[in-house]
Amino acid sequence: MTQTRSLIDENGKRTDGRTRDQLREIKITAGVIKNADGSAFIEFGMNKIVVAVYGPREVHPKHMALPDRCVLRCRYHMVPFSTDTRKNPAPSRREVEISKVMREALEPTLMLEDYPRAAIDVYVEVLQADGGSRCAGITAASVALADAGINMRDMVSACAAGKVDDRIVLDINDTEDKEGDADMPVAYMPHLEQVTLLQLDGILDEDQFNQCLDEAVNGCKMVYEFQRTALMQKYFGNETELKEEQ
Repeated sequence: MTQTRSLIDENGKRTDGRTRDQLREIKITAGVIKNADGSAFIEFGMNKIVVAVYGPREVHPKHMALPDRCVLRCRYHMVPFSTDTRKNPAPSRREVEISKVMREALEPTLMLEDYPRAAIDVYVEVLQADGGSRCAGITAASVALADAGINMRDMVSACAAGKVDDRIVLDINDTEDKEGDADMPVAYMPHLEQVTLLQLDGILDEDQFNQCLDEAVNGCKMVYEFQRTALMQKYFGNETELKEEQ
């Protein structure tokens, strides 16, 4: 990544006005699609992503069924109007890669052995992209899986950190992703304290790597609170609001 301009001003403010360790605004709503077994909608900065979960259900084709566990299938897709220039609706290599990454990030939290010879399908549709869409998609997918009542060991929360102007910052946006020095998406199970995804695009020394990972994990813990609130809001509604006020 070649940096062409300063992305952090003299007051420590980034291009979108955030400080170094500040998340973008996050809104999560559970149960937005009536016909899905579980669903969620997330606004993570300017990202707008909807996720639908179907299953556990019969596997088609049947030869893909596993005798001792469930098959998890994830599809990450960006709609043509999600980016500045029209995107080809056909799946790109990047979308195929992120679909695989999402499945591997979500599998450790699911009790797939409870649903032998079945399949769970997770559809992630990016309506608007603004950097960090894979983290936002994993976060929403975890909420949708919980909404579907799938047996889970923990939630999976995801957030990215990176290096901009030689400083470690939390929650990389689209401009920082394209013009910054490094980007590290991380998915994390907050209660089990386990990382399920770690990728790195860019170059970091050992100290920067450790600082970047710590920052991303702290971001994941903050994201988890939004996931928890979204699920409680759906199932407890006004009771949750009253308890928070008290």
